[in-house]
Amino acid sequence: MSKVKNQKPKVIIIMGPPGAGKGTQAELLAEKFNLYYFETSKVLEENFNQKKKNSFIETEGKKYFIKEEEKLWKEGKLCSPPFVTFLVKEKIKKLWEEGKNLILSGSPRTLYEGKKIIPLIKKLYGRKNIQVILLEISPQETIFRNSHRRICKLMRHPILYSKETEKLKTCPLDGSRLIKREGLDDPETIKVRIKEYKERTLPLINYLKSEKLEVKKINGSPPPAIVFENILKTI
Repeated sequence: MSKVKNQKPKVIIIMGPPGAGKGTQAELLAEKFNLYYFETSKVLEENFNQKKKNSFIETEGKKYFIKEEEKLWKEGKLCSPPFVTFLVKEKIKKLWEEGKNLILSGSPRTLYEGKKIIPLIKKLYGRKNIQVILLEISPQETIFRNSHRRICKLMRHPILYSKETEKLKTCPLDGSRLIKREGLDDPETIKVRIKEYKERTLPLINYLKSEKLEVKKINGSPPPAIVFENILKTI
């Protein structure tokens, strides 16, 4: 029995290439439907920032050293699926116990993760209560968006690039300094991330369909407000 309280169980999964606007739309949908915004990159960053010398996570009989996983992440490559899956599953189970509905951005990212995480979500929340959104943008737009991307240092808000924001130095939401994600959003690293997405994330689509989950495709190129309206129309 679901432990989600006072509201119908609900999970929204947002997929898409780097820079497609997954985070922006996740924040908007989280507020709209009172969902917990589950961002895999933040879960990873928390573990990387709290790492100690030679710290590791052991799962499925193998040790995954956090320092080595952080190195992959900074190079634009995906972290080891068992490592990510362990962290994500533990967090999802905790949130379900707390009675929270979810919106997932950036997870699952590989077929391996999908086969481990989706059955758990279906078991806890029910298949009919899961919706999947696929945001689509071109590789050229991915490179432009990510190479111009900045986030605030405190809360990690993404600041969309425009003529109005290009000279901003502090986040209008929390006042902290705006920074670029060092290494992660360099053009060459972004090309690696695009390749990883095509080869390791896109195969998930067929798996999700095999699990009887409808994947609704949305053009991610228009301004965020229009993309948000289009998402609301589909869900």
